[in-house]
Amino acid sequence: MEEPRVPNALADEDIDTYEDMDGADPAVLFGIVYRRLSGAVLGYLRARGVDDPEAVTQDVFLAFFPKIGDLSGGIQGAKSLVFSIAHARMVDHYRRRERAPDFSPYDAAADTRSSASAEDQALGQAAIGGASVLLEGLSGEHREVLALRVVADLSIEQVAGIMGKSPGAVKQLQRRALCNLRDQTLRRNKADHG
Repeated sequence: MEEPRVPNALADEDIDTYEDMDGADPAVLFGIVYRRLSGAVLGYLRARGVDDPEAVTQDVFLAFFPKIGDLSGGIQGAKSLVFSIAHARMVDHYRRRERAPDFSPYDAAADTRSSASAEDQALGQAAIGGASVLLEGLSGEHREVLALRVVADLSIEQVAGIMGKSPGAVKQLQRRALCNLRDQTLRRNKADHG
């Protein structure tokens, strides 16, 4: 006699079951949304330069949980809400940072070491910062649109809602940001190899 199958909360077919979310158990929905989106939220916050992205990710989901009962739009609605909260937390982070005293940045010219660090030699200077280094040379709006579109994997409409812009404006910002990123990369490569 075959035992009844117990649903696995992580299975894709179970996620499809909760696409509507009406009447579903909030704890189960929270678990599904957390498993699906926590990595993307963490990546988004890291790419945006938040000091403690792990803690802020937890704050995002703590703020999300009480809103599950009013949620509509299924998993995509949850994704929009979670990234709206993450965006707000990122903005709060920068507002707090503006009010904090400035710290002196590392000055390579003042470094008296006679050889490069092992990390610089092993990884190369550009690989150390990853996406954050690539995004540094872009304007704030360009960094934001790329972080939301590429790192957070949000749709044009979701990004437009978060940034308070029209979908056409988001498309234009994304195009300009990618062009600027390409130009920066070409200049960097030319400087490194030429």
